[in-house]
Amino acid sequence: MKKTEPECEVCEVTHIHEDLIRKVDGQIPDADVLKELADFFKVFGDTTRIRILCVLFRSEMCVCDLAEVLGMTQSAISHQLRMLKQMKLVKNRREGKTVFYSLADSHIQTIMDQGMEHISE
Repeated sequence: MKKTEPECEVCEVTHIHEDLIRKVDGQIPDADVLKELADFFKVFGDTTRIRILCVLFRSEMCVCDLAEVLGMTQSAISHQLRMLKQMKLVKNRREGKTVFYSLADSHIQTIMDQGMEHISE
């Protein structure tokens, strides 16, 4: 038997609260900004990327080390790092022939901490 989600409760009568409408009118960011924000949060929708970020919280690492720690191929790790770098969540530095990855800034840790706190409630 298919489990159905409970319906969202709705008003029993239609009544527009003009004071509330005026309060928020013009306060919502532009569509382009909201799309950028949605794309940013999509990055957190993949377990592999979350695992990579969790490892990088502890230490910067090269692709070889990340692949070893996470039990994945270097190719799979590289693919995910490319997306994380495009979204400015990770940065890299070269040391000889090795490229080390680390978190781009402390905001990422804050976002992850708040997400963990939220799901732990």
